[in-house]
Amino acid sequence: MDDFINLAERTSPTLQSPVLVIIQHLVLTRTCLINILKREFTCFEILELATTADLDCVSGRDVRLVALDIGDRVIADPSIEDDLALLAVFCPNAFVALLSNRDDEGTAMAAMHRGVRGFFPTSIPVEVAIAGLRLVLAGGIYRPLPATRQGVMPYLAYSASSELPAIHDTNGLKQDAAAKTVSDFTPREQNVLAELQLGLPNKLIAAKLNLSENTVKMHIQHIMRKFSAHNRTEAVLRWRTLLEA
Repeated sequence: MDDFINLAERTSPTLQSPVLVIIQHLVLTRTCLINILKREFTCFEILELATTADLDCVSGRDVRLVALDIGDRVIADPSIEDDLALLAVFCPNAFVALLSNRDDEGTAMAAMHRGVRGFFPTSIPVEVAIAGLRLVLAGGIYRPLPATRQGVMPYLAYSASSELPAIHDTNGLKQDAAAKTVSDFTPREQNVLAELQLGLPNKLIAAKLNLSENTVKMHIQHIMRKFSAHNRTEAVLRWRTLLEA
């Protein structure tokens, strides 16, 4: 009887792990991505597909996120429109992230306009990509900043309920930051600032640093007060300027 119950538990759809799907037609690239994802997302079952034509195998599964590699294709390519349409049919409740060899603002914005929740150029570091995927899974949105701003803050992630933070001109930031030193910030505040540079929301910062969200909010308030910053982005810009001084 116990063996029967255990078998039923293993095969019951309601007890299956949530699923993260990676779609990439190159076997070597796909295998490398799978190995990274399995290490970072241990509570998910990671499924690999070569193309969206294989999506019927995930029908009825609890697919939380689909990462589709579009290579060099432009968003307006009819084949991508077909891929997104298939994802809507087979994975209607999943967040969609695109991996792209392009890193231009036009491609990123075109993806966002089609309901994509994450846009990941293959030029970004793997740790940034992992943090971005975690944000998308938490209900947020991830995309890099425009290339012309990458000297200011290379990556940006933000919650689904918020507007894209305004990026202020850096004129005057060096003078403002010069009034502070790294030692003016506690070790925990510096940890929070490091996560803010990735654009992570309070919920993910709290999880990564093993803090409560209220504690994270408190640290951010202290940081903004010390920098006389009006928002998180301005605080990050001043912190980066301080580190580069």
